Amino acid sequence: MPEDLDPSLPDPGSLKRGRFSYFPVVPGKLEFAIEVRRAILREKPQVIAVELPTTLRDAYLRAVERLPEMSLILYNDEQEEDRAVYVPVEPADPFTEAIRSGREIGAEIVFADPDAGERPHLPDQYPDSYALRHIPLEKYVEAYRLWPQARSQQISAHASGIAWKLQGCDPLANVMVVISLNLLDPVLDAMESPQAQPMARLRRQGVQVLNPHPECLAEITIEYPYLQDCYERFRAQMDDAHAVERRHVQFAVFRDAEKTYETNTGERVAHWQRRILGRYTRNLALVNQELAARIFDITVAARSIVDDNYGWEVWEAANRYPAQKIATDLMTVKISGEEVWLDTKRMRLRRRLPSKKRRLRPVGLKPHKKEKSPGEWASQLNGASICSYPPEDLVIEDYGRFLKKKGKSILSEERARSEPFTTSLLDGIDIRETIRNWHDGRIFVRNFQKLHGEVGAVIVIFDEDRDDRYSYMTTWLGEHQNESDMAFYSTYPFDNLVGPGIGRGEYGGTIRFRSTWCTWPRSPRARFSATSPPASAGPSFTFRSASYRR
Repeated sequence: MPEDLDPSLPDPGSLKRGRFSYFPVVPGKLEFAIEVRRAILREKPQVIAVELPTTLRDAYLRAVERLPEMSLILYNDEQEEDRAVYVPVEPADPFTEAIRSGREIGAEIVFADPDAGERPHLPDQYPDSYALRHIPLEKYVEAYRLWPQARSQQISAHASGIAWKLQGCDPLANVMVVISLNLLDPVLDAMESPQAQPMARLRRQGVQVLNPHPECLAEITIEYPYLQDCYERFRAQMDDAHAVERRHVQFAVFRDAEKTYETNTGERVAHWQRRILGRYTRNLALVNQELAARIFDITVAARSIVDDNYGWEVWEAANRYPAQKIATDLMTVKISGEEVWLDTKRMRLRRRLPSKKRRLRPVGLKPHKKEKSPGEWASQLNGASICSYPPEDLVIEDYGRFLKKKGKSILSEERARSEPFTTSLLDGIDIRETIRNWHDGRIFVRNFQKLHGEVGAVIVIFDEDRDDRYSYMTTWLGEHQNESDMAFYSTYPFDNLVGPGIGRGEYGGTIRFRSTWCTWPRSPRARFSATSPPASAGPSFTFRSASYRR
């Protein structure tokens, strides 16, 4: 019977073994850093042992003292002379948090890895740490330990060296062991018997602590800097869990990127693009067998759904870490992710910011005139009448004719039909439909149905004017048979004077109609309100104060 068991016998699956309490973690993951800090503040152990090399103790403690500024530990690889090893020290790493929280409560910090040789390569495929938002830590660890990994002689020797270091801790103190989840079971088995001191190096030459440049943090850190900055603010109180919830932080990155994107390009991210961004980042995470997207997937989604400019702004927002400085007492280095990690991914962002068109100016061309005194050009406006700039009239008329042709061609395409070949090729073979139905062994041909009639009025909406930018509304009647009647709304042209009595405005929307016998309402803008969404910012046009009206 279960009640007859000896209560002094330890539970084989328990992580509490006498004075040792084992806390398995996934290196570099934010959720485990939160759990480590909560456990240390709750249990207040006298000794905290971390799975870090003893030869890097001084460098790690120096780097932890610099937090929240991140650091980079550099040392030479003894197996390859021309290769160096970089170790980022991040605030959201559970080992870093264990050292940091342990020093806050006055606990003794023990570096449990004796550095007896190169660390064996263990499988580092873990369930996504975001699952800790929905399941307890014990369930997460239990699910991982159900499928034990194969052990080699190198793994057993490495675990024995850690066990020897732990067995040498203060015998009267409670010890919390923060160890990688994939090394937990080998260390537990090694702790069941006394271990001999391994042949380990006592010190490592050429260890340096460097200051990484703020622009390279996103490439070298496991968690992106914006998330780590949120964690740095969260760890002081440990109250608002939503502040470090990955999906909430991802939304905040998109929101901050939108602001700079609109400032730099003048364009906005539509609501439907935000919805697709959330769906696409979720799908990218699932493809990588994760629950929440990483910075690379977030940037790929931003570039794919919006454009390269927005992808750049998302990367810059995710790389934002205000605590990191360029000028420090350490050497500042800018390195790439390829120098720190293996199997990195590359992505090219082609940033295209709006700029003025540059072209060669002929020699002898007079420069643009300027006012001799402020208000000189405005004084030449009498307000009685206006006229348009004839060269721009030709451009607008050509644009209207182009839209008519384009609209008619689109309607013609919509009326095209594909049908099986019988007696006539009609308007040619439909290659796409033929290949699609190749299994039927039939040929399909296109049948373009003629569109009768012509395009009448043309309505173009460049901006729906949700912010009430376009306050100027008027109607023009064509002067001759080559000009159309037009009603439009625009910015007030004489707020932007470009010459004596000449003002330039920006269209918000226009309607063109080939009829001089049409009576327009007082506000032509009312006719535009039921049109399709805007295409882009409107073109400019020029007015000149004159004694006649177009």
